[in-house]
Amino acid sequence: MKRIKFGTDGWRGIIAGDFTFENVALCTQAIANFLRDSNPDTKKIVIGYDTRFASEDFAQTAAEVLAANGIPVFLCSEATPTPVLSFATVHLDATIGISITASHNPPKWNGLKIRIKDGSSAPDEMVNEIERGIDRIDPEDVARISLNKAKEKGLLQFVNPKPDYLKRISELVDLNTIQNAGLAIGLDPMYGAASDYLKELIDGKNRIIQIHSERNPIFPGMKQPEPIGDNLIELSTLVKQEKLNVGLANDGDGDRLGVIDEEGNFIDQLQTFALLTLYFLEVRKERGSIIKTITTTSMLYKLGEMFGVPIYETKVGFKYVAPLMRRENALLGGEESGGYAFRYHLPERDGILAALYFLDLIIKKEMMPSRLRRYLVEKVGPHYYHRLDVEFPQESRDEILRRLSSGYPQRLIDKPVIKKDTLDGFRFTLDNGAWLLIRFSGTEPLLRIYAEAESEEQALELTETGKLIAGV
Repeated sequence: MKRIKFGTDGWRGIIAGDFTFENVALCTQAIANFLRDSNPDTKKIVIGYDTRFASEDFAQTAAEVLAANGIPVFLCSEATPTPVLSFATVHLDATIGISITASHNPPKWNGLKIRIKDGSSAPDEMVNEIERGIDRIDPEDVARISLNKAKEKGLLQFVNPKPDYLKRISELVDLNTIQNAGLAIGLDPMYGAASDYLKELIDGKNRIIQIHSERNPIFPGMKQPEPIGDNLIELSTLVKQEKLNVGLANDGDGDRLGVIDEEGNFIDQLQTFALLTLYFLEVRKERGSIIKTITTTSMLYKLGEMFGVPIYETKVGFKYVAPLMRRENALLGGEESGGYAFRYHLPERDGILAALYFLDLIIKKEMMPSRLRRYLVEKVGPHYYHRLDVEFPQESRDEILRRLSSGYPQRLIDKPVIKKDTLDGFRFTLDNGAWLLIRFSGTEPLLRIYAEAESEEQALELTETGKLIAGV
């Protein structure tokens, strides 16, 4: 059996390859053993799942194992976005939450995420101990009872956390203003668990057109349910054809946001993060630290200086962002993949709430998205971003790492490299503020190459140079 290994956010594997019912049961037994040893007063566990192939069946398997170990389970009665599962973990006072999801991965993947009491991702020390526990379990020792038996024993209850989640969201954002704005809005939940959430929240005087709202585990028309430009062609076309004001997309499990402006252009995740930061600092006039991962934009440093708030940087992954958000009572935190978290809610990504805040920004500034982007450039100057994902044979990983570790270029795109660091991967900062980062994905067999520069040409050239440096 291939070893079960947790990555940046949870364990992910190929369905019927390493992500099997047997392995899900094994992993869940290790979670039960961990809780028995570290938290004997475990109250309950909430289990949710997305719309991927057999996700509800994998969730049922996890519930059967936990109940057989005497742990009460709240099992979601329908597909549930990860931020809603995170909210339910807090709202229901659960010890942990488990979500069966592979988030934005391609269709053949599924996965398992763990959320702790405050709704954030499980820390490394917890998942490392669970991994070690998996290796110690004999598959014959995995306990399991049927859902009917679990219900008879009072160990299983079906729940729908959606109403309480929607009520909480209504307390965080000015829904009345959004509902009465009279905007024309395109929505793309990408066949995922967040389908109808935004539509229900913003229904009123707005004209709303939603696509890809049905369940389809093969995610047709897109490589994977990740809200990036290449996967939002249909939403972009819809916005242009229907003359909509904005297009909003969530990934497969609803914790990421993608934005299309009224001209059909993708607003990249770095610009979206900067705009949300500007919204809180300038429109809402709130103050607090901003937490960014290494792959997000340097625009935040300029905004932080402009409004007098500190900016903190972490490795990639919200398991690193969340502790800093708690420590600093941060205003918001974000990452390059389009995941953003907000004070007063959860120290965890919520693409649904992020979309509502973006709509409120449009309304309060009385600017369409393309104008907002120009307004941002007026504030911080031009910043262009590009990411390149390169697949590589797993056996080449050590050789790629050796090449990256063996030396550093002194110049890139004819600019001096003034700083080199290995906080998370290999990053090179140039004298004009541009940067190149090369790192291995924590969830897929990919080398990710990121760049931000003052022109689109420079950003593209930097990522191509990154390929040459890595030898891929």
